[in-house]
Amino acid sequence: MPTWIDSHCHLDAPEFDADRPDVCARAAAAGVALLVMPAVDCAHFDAVRALAHASASASASACVYALGLHPLYVHQQPPDALMQLETALDMHRGDTRLVAVGEIGLDGFVAGLDWAVQERFFVAQTALARQFDLPVILHVRRSADALLKHLRRAGLRGGIAHAFNGSAQQAHAFLDLGFRLGFGGALTFDRALQIRRLAQTLPADAIVLETDAPDIPPHWRYRTAAERAQGLRSRNEPAELPRIAETLAALRGWTLEETAAITSANACAALPRLTPWWRA
Repeated sequence: MPTWIDSHCHLDAPEFDADRPDVCARAAAAGVALLVMPAVDCAHFDAVRALAHASASASASACVYALGLHPLYVHQQPPDALMQLETALDMHRGDTRLVAVGEIGLDGFVAGLDWAVQERFFVAQTALARQFDLPVILHVRRSADALLKHLRRAGLRGGIAHAFNGSAQQAHAFLDLGFRLGFGGALTFDRALQIRRLAQTLPADAIVLETDAPDIPPHWRYRTAAERAQGLRSRNEPAELPRIAETLAALRGWTLEETAAITSANACAALPRLTPWWRA
């Protein structure tokens, strides 16, 4: 059975509080051998680190983590949030499970967010990534050009542009800066023409796989508003990654074994600290 890296999932999310051990066991049983968990705010730093270090069971996937302040939450952070992030990165700089600064970025989709505040936090966090010589995990939603502008000045060592949904030109601009692009549940929808086109035509070394669990469910887990009102859940899980990968394999003409090997190698290239955990 092929083995996989889920390059982006949020196991610390409250949606998993009731059955987190079962979720991890299902991921391992499906062949998802390594999970990357980015934090989203200061309150999550200890949780993602503790979850990563608790993933020592043979029946569960190995977990690693990233520390960062998500653009959707920067407006509600304490005044010393960036100092807390710097302190945490410094305190855990020798932790081999700490693989990136993330999830950081800019969001131009959600109304009412202060763009200037988002940019201030993003620029400060890219400086921390450079200070600690870590790649970054990017939130890119209607913000690709603005992020590229900042990244060209930042001098980073690359990373992953998570849940990528930009143009081909933007995709190649991220690749030129040393980034890989994350594809997940959205890829499984027939109407996601742009995402599918990119997944099919980008260089093979550009693509990593992710779930963004519990978010961005694949089409077979998606629920309409009416179904959600009836109590049906649309929670995504890392165990869905191999089935998501089947869509990528079909688009590329790869076998599942090739898809697993290529996307896992790409994830390790984007986040070099994954390599010893992947080989383990």
